[in-house]
Amino acid sequence: MGQRTPLYDLHKELGARLIDFGGWDMPVQYSSQIGEHHAVRRAAGIFDVSHMCVVDLHGERVRAFLEHLVANDVGRLREPGKALYTCMLNEAGGVIDDLIVYFIDDDWFRAVVNAGTRKKDLAWIRRHAGEFAVAVRERTDLAMLAVQGPEARAKVVKLLSPARAQAALALTPFSGNELEGWFIARTGYTGEDGFEVMLPAGDAARAWRALNELGVASCGLGARDTLRLEAGMNLYGNDMDETHDPLESGLAWTVAFDPAGRNFIGRKALEEIRARGSGRKLVGLVLEDRGVLRSHQKVLVPGVGEGETTSGTFSPTLERSIALARVPAATGDHVQVDIRGRLLNASVVRPPFVRFGKPRVALGTGVAPQAPSSSSN
Repeated sequence: MGQRTPLYDLHKELGARLIDFGGWDMPVQYSSQIGEHHAVRRAAGIFDVSHMCVVDLHGERVRAFLEHLVANDVGRLREPGKALYTCMLNEAGGVIDDLIVYFIDDDWFRAVVNAGTRKKDLAWIRRHAGEFAVAVRERTDLAMLAVQGPEARAKVVKLLSPARAQAALALTPFSGNELEGWFIARTGYTGEDGFEVMLPAGDAARAWRALNELGVASCGLGARDTLRLEAGMNLYGNDMDETHDPLESGLAWTVAFDPAGRNFIGRKALEEIRARGSGRKLVGLVLEDRGVLRSHQKVLVPGVGEGETTSGTFSPTLERSIALARVPAATGDHVQVDIRGRLLNASVVRPPFVRFGKPRVALGTGVAPQAPSSSSN
């Protein structure tokens, strides 16, 4: 038996198919994974992301601590509630985890880290927090819901008082606010608008049921993965990890080398990599032939070398197979992917594949539509 979120009993009641995910018993789907995917793209869906780790950081030097701990510059966060996506690196520049940091006030920041890296993240954060006299508090009392889709925000605010609803609707992207005991943030992992809501664990099931009654679809981790990949969003453990740096993982934009005097962990290693040039890059692939892209498939780049897919799936929105792949830096517009001994053609594109429900990549006439097989769930 794995760890359980406060919504475990509700997932069982709703008929979810539960799987082990990083040591947690989590819903992979409720009915149709593709149906749940389309619900988020076209209307609104709700996900249980309470397995994510919410960490509150308190202290007079908490800003200085985070300026040292993460690669992006939290010094830019000056408005309460503003958030920043960043990576936490080791000394070699490898990615320990990717996370979101929220500025609450001068003595309080909040971080949300991945479930699968929870223990090592907390150990790393606490290891470095001591010299800055920063208190680290894991918020196990909170649940976390992700409500995503073009209708998501309008549905969530129906659960709030009129004044609080207005404040929630006024949130700009990548910002949050404490409203009626819920921390509501305009963030997500689907390529759609919406909210991620951190709320007392005891409120979670009631909020979920209320959103279901408003027409918000219950969605599992299967749809969350196809949505995030269409949006070109990295998955820790697939698209980056401690053996890969952000510069070769499509995450150079999350590294702030200015100001020059900010000595964040991993900076020296990244400066050396940047100076000599990274030999690899992360790209998007759209399969032109019939087949299914998965992680860890060999990518052949004629005249250049080889790479590997890091994440792959059938895209319900594009009705194509898509992937992220780490390939040689000199890779051009076309590659071949070895799928069970067959070399299939793929176009190299710049993610995201889909944004706000609309395709962001050009699909050439040579790309053949395909129906999802049972292996795509």
